[in-house]
Amino acid sequence: MTNWIPTKDCLSHPLHTSLAAAMKSAIEDGRLPAGTKLPPHRDLAHDIGISVHTVSKAYEGLRRQGLVGSHVGRGTYVLDPGRPSQQPFLMDRDPNGIIDLSISRPVYDPYHAKVMDGTLRNLPEGLDHDTYLACRPNVGLKAHRESGVKWLRRCGLETKPENIIMTNGVCNGMTTALATIAHYGDTVVTEDIAHHLIISLCAYFGLKLKGLQTDQDGIVPEAFEKACKAQEVKVLFTVPTQANPTVTTVPDERRRKLAEIARHHDVTIIEDDVWGPLMTDRPVPISMLAPERSIYLTSFSKCTLSGLRAGYMVAPDQLIPALTGRMLVFNWMATPLVTEIASRWVEDGTAEELVAWQRRELALRHAVVAEEMAEFDWRGNPAALHFWLRLPETWTPEAFVEHAQALGVAVAPPRPFAAPECKTPHAVRVSLGGAHSASSFRRGLKLLSNLLKRRPDPIAQPF
Repeated sequence: MTNWIPTKDCLSHPLHTSLAAAMKSAIEDGRLPAGTKLPPHRDLAHDIGISVHTVSKAYEGLRRQGLVGSHVGRGTYVLDPGRPSQQPFLMDRDPNGIIDLSISRPVYDPYHAKVMDGTLRNLPEGLDHDTYLACRPNVGLKAHRESGVKWLRRCGLETKPENIIMTNGVCNGMTTALATIAHYGDTVVTEDIAHHLIISLCAYFGLKLKGLQTDQDGIVPEAFEKACKAQEVKVLFTVPTQANPTVTTVPDERRRKLAEIARHHDVTIIEDDVWGPLMTDRPVPISMLAPERSIYLTSFSKCTLSGLRAGYMVAPDQLIPALTGRMLVFNWMATPLVTEIASRWVEDGTAEELVAWQRRELALRHAVVAEEMAEFDWRGNPAALHFWLRLPETWTPEAFVEHAQALGVAVAPPRPFAAPECKTPHAVRVSLGGAHSASSFRRGLKLLSNLLKRRPDPIAQPF
């Protein structure tokens, strides 16, 4: 066990990021050499004077960087920073390597490269020079916003070009919207099992994030109402369609109830609809039910091509100036060349074709999930990029993730999805799109299925 620990005085907000950075520095300069056993979460939290949740998030950040490894029955140890990461997050190119089912990304194929190659070859034809010369307007080029109206109508949202701001994906939109609406110390509410990025963003901005009770239909309206009566709630952030990670889709009637509560208590809604375009017969966006207080976000990275980081942020008239100001501060404007590609794909039908291709492939992989995981408790959707696998009581999530990795399969642990002060789910998220081939995907599921039927065994470590 190490004798070195940071002091609380040397940490800054957000504490988990600062703690992870301090420990990373100690690993890199030798104060925490490879093989060092780190203190248990609770012990380190007590010694520093911070919460166990903060320590857990710091350890998780170090694990994701490949700097530490958690070993069943033995604790958390420092890995050699000079060797490759133990937790890969890239697409599996080596059939003998890790099958990465940890990242919620679309299925990909040489077809996608062919489509993009053709677009890039033809890009100079009819290209407005403002696409590579402009650094304004901050909301994006007019032609791109006009194309956005067409795509957003397909998503169930009616709007005007003047209410659209182009973004470099939904994460860019989330950051901009949250910084515009909420200020240090304000309360944000979201699902108790939440999108991991909203948890990080609220920590970075010093916002109080509260997880609301959910059921099979999403946020329970009574829980939202109760939270609004208990304190002033500034923002409801929600992923109501194919939620990450639970794959929940909120039905129409509940969406109306949530919109009514937000209106009654003057709460701004930020709706993340990045997975929505993949669904057919989907409910109307919440932003259509309360357009005067909603910021709607979507992009192309989950439904067409993961590298196409172009998206739309839709807001009411009174919020556009403030959102534009925040966009200027964070990244001036969305990259016009990228939004040009997205706009061309909307206009010529390529985006729709890629969505249709993705739906077909996801449906095929969903059928494999239904076959290979038939004995287990899981939630999915034929148009979803991942499924939510509930674990038997014999397994802890940490042990299951580690054992799966030892077998060559990476899955996403549940802790990053638990809102503060909410119980960590006894489940893991499994992606349908990380594995390049259908055979590799099936092999990964078979390994997980066989693992679920066993009890965890100690994993020997070469220390």
